[in-house]
Amino acid sequence: MTSIVSFEPLFPEDRALDALLDVSTELISTSRALVGVLGTPLAVALLPKLRAMNSYYTNKIEGQHTTPVKIEAALKQHYSADREERHKQSLAIAHINAEVNLETQWKSLTFANLFEPERIPTLHHRLFGHFPVNATLADDEQEIVPGALRMIDVTVGRHLAPKPTLIRPLLNVWGQRYGRIRVKEHQLIAIACSHHRLAWIHPFVDGNGRVARLHAHLAMRAVQVTHGLWSPLRGLAREHQQYYARLSEADQRRRNDLDGRGHLSQEGLVRFAQFFIDCCLDQVSFMRGVTECKGIANRMRDLLQHLESHPWKIGSEKSLIKPEASAVAMTFVMLRHSVTRREFRQLLGLSDPLAHRVTRSLLDFGLLASPSHRGDLSFGLPLASLRFLFPRLWPEVDQD
Repeated sequence: MTSIVSFEPLFPEDRALDALLDVSTELISTSRALVGVLGTPLAVALLPKLRAMNSYYTNKIEGQHTTPVKIEAALKQHYSADREERHKQSLAIAHINAEVNLETQWKSLTFANLFEPERIPTLHHRLFGHFPVNATLADDEQEIVPGALRMIDVTVGRHLAPKPTLIRPLLNVWGQRYGRIRVKEHQLIAIACSHHRLAWIHPFVDGNGRVARLHAHLAMRAVQVTHGLWSPLRGLAREHQQYYARLSEADQRRRNDLDGRGHLSQEGLVRFAQFFIDCCLDQVSFMRGVTECKGIANRMRDLLQHLESHPWKIGSEKSLIKPEASAVAMTFVMLRHSVTRREFRQLLGLSDPLAHRVTRSLLDFGLLASPSHRGDLSFGLPLASLRFLFPRLWPEVDQD
């Protein structure tokens, strides 16, 4: 029978921590290499694309993802006429809005604060609160009330979730155990372990996976390893079959006297934590590579050469890029700061008529942005540029 101790261990014993501590230390070390890109126009422009990507990947895990182009359209309030597609777009926008709002509102929260039990219903409410109250998303046609803990019994795969009366007591134990961890390496392990144990509790009728993943994303930010430039969500989605398999393994009961001291398998929990942190390390290593200054400058040049060889019409004129001149100016705007239009012309080193056409072309494509026709020029990151500037970051972009 399920009880408060039924999901112990919540954290591995010391004898099972060595490998997890090694990969956590490596994750912290590797994440420091991203600090150099923080605050650059590149990082500022990349952030909204990463949020859209996060929404895509967390919904992909649930089999309810839409395309990057359709997410971009929904961000501009252009929704599909197809009811099912519009619903998927709405799920994506819900995640993006929740991520933005909570990152802002919870910015000053400590790691311990994020494990206060009431944060979990708040996450659920932020994800689903914009849907009609009678929206039905669950497979069993149960009504989903944003932020409301479930009042029915559910089975997930082979896991019989705890009785509804145990949800609050279990969340209290969950929050107390993980919230008191202070060492950064141990906090990373705690995020991984807590992710499974939160899913095991299954607090809501539906949306538990999305809530657990968004909580992990926010917790990773709280321990200052993501710097807003990567998230576990991409890694978990790209290994989603193994993700589900490792979650299931951690659901299993303790096998024998060597398998920890709790009701559930410590070995299963450790394997899940190892998988989770390995996914994180893969993501931060990838972002470290693609944001390296020399590499991104070279890829900007490649993109500009592609645009030059594939001109398009802007009104009555044909686009003009001048890759060699534009590469210098665009790299400055991308990695340093915004400039006035006069400063951009000086960086181009072209005659005024040519500089005007190049600037207009870059604005039309979206690599430059401006608040007005005379305003300063800042770096932009259109969706169509990602396959050049950040290859493999969001491969699905190429399929649209």
